[in-house]
Amino acid sequence: MIMQPDILSREETFLLGEYELPRLFNGLWQLSSNSWGSAPAAKIRRQMATYAENGYTAFDMADHYGSAEILFGEFRQNWPHPEEIFGATKWCVFRTVEPTRAQVEAAVNERRERMKSERVDLLQFHWQDYDHPGYLTAMHHLRDLQREGKISLLGLCNFDTIHMDEICTELGPGSIVSNQVQFSLIDMRPLSMMAEVCHKHNVKLLTYGTLCGGFLSDSWLGKEEPDLYSGSLTPSQRKYLDMIVKAWGSWSLFQSLLSLLRSIADKYEGTSIANIATRWVLDHSFVGAVIIGVRMGVSEHTDENRKVYGFRLSADDRAAIQGVLLQSNGPELIRTIGDCGAEYR
Repeated sequence: MIMQPDILSREETFLLGEYELPRLFNGLWQLSSNSWGSAPAAKIRRQMATYAENGYTAFDMADHYGSAEILFGEFRQNWPHPEEIFGATKWCVFRTVEPTRAQVEAAVNERRERMKSERVDLLQFHWQDYDHPGYLTAMHHLRDLQREGKISLLGLCNFDTIHMDEICTELGPGSIVSNQVQFSLIDMRPLSMMAEVCHKHNVKLLTYGTLCGGFLSDSWLGKEEPDLYSGSLTPSQRKYLDMIVKAWGSWSLFQSLLSLLRSIADKYEGTSIANIATRWVLDHSFVGAVIIGVRMGVSEHTDENRKVYGFRLSADDRAAIQGVLLQSNGPELIRTIGDCGAEYR
C-alpha cells in the first residue's frame, strides 16, 4: 500500500529559545575544503538565496569552515528581510588555553564581524580537552557576553553527556539550548545517555552525519563496497565508510539496511532512502533539527529534502529498522568509541 505524505504541512519547525526554526538546517562545512567541489562566491550566495526561498532559512557554520561565515554574512546582509535568516556558528578551542574574558570576547567579535551581525544568533562552543577545566570559565564569559547582547543563544558542539550535564547545571536552566552531535541509523550513541539529559535540561540536539556522507541514500543501494582510499570518495565518505565497516558492522549488513529503507520508502510516495533515514532521526523528541550538508554552488537538493516533511514512520517501520540495527554493533558504539564527540578527542 502506497501512502500519500501529508502535504498540508510543507515545513516542520521547532522552538530554539525564542526562534521558530525549520527542522532541516543547511550545513556549510563543505565550504571548508575544495575536496567537496568549489564554486565562485557569487554562485554560492545565489544558491543560499535559493535555499532560503524554499524555506531552508537556518544555516550552520563554524570559525574553521573556510569563508562560510563571510559568504553567509554577505548573503544575509543583502536578503530583503535579514531577520528571516538564522545563522548558527561555532567557536572551537582545539588547543589548551586559559580563556580570558578578552580572548573569548575577541572570538565572539570575530564571528559577528565575519557574519556582519550585531549579535550571533546561535554560538556553539567546542572544547577539545576535558582534562583542562577552562571550558567552564569560557562558558561563563560567553554567558556574560550573551547578557550584553552579543549572542542570542548559546549551544554546545560535540560535548559528551557528562560534560553537557555539568555545564547546563553550572549555568542554570535555559542557559544552553542545543548540542550539535553525530546521530544516525549507524551512530545511535545519543540514545544511550544523552537523550535523558537533553530532556532534563530542555536541550535540543542539532544532528550531523545523519546521512553518513551520502551513504544512506539510493545511490549506494546494490553497490559494491568502495575502496576506502579511493580518490572518488569525499573526506566525509571516508570517515563514515570506516565507521560502517569497522565499527558498526559490515558492508553486507549495510546493504540489508539500505534494502529495508528502500522498501519503507516505497510505502510513502516519492520518498527516498535519505528521507527515511532523516525521518528516523527527526522522530526522536530530543532532536531539534538535522543538519544536511549542502555543496553550495555545486549541487542542490531542496525538493528532495522537503519530502522529509509531512509523514511519520509507523510502528511497523520502526520495528523493522530496529530488527536490522540489532544485528549490528550500533548499540555497542558507546562502549567501543565512547560517548558523543569522543572520536574528536
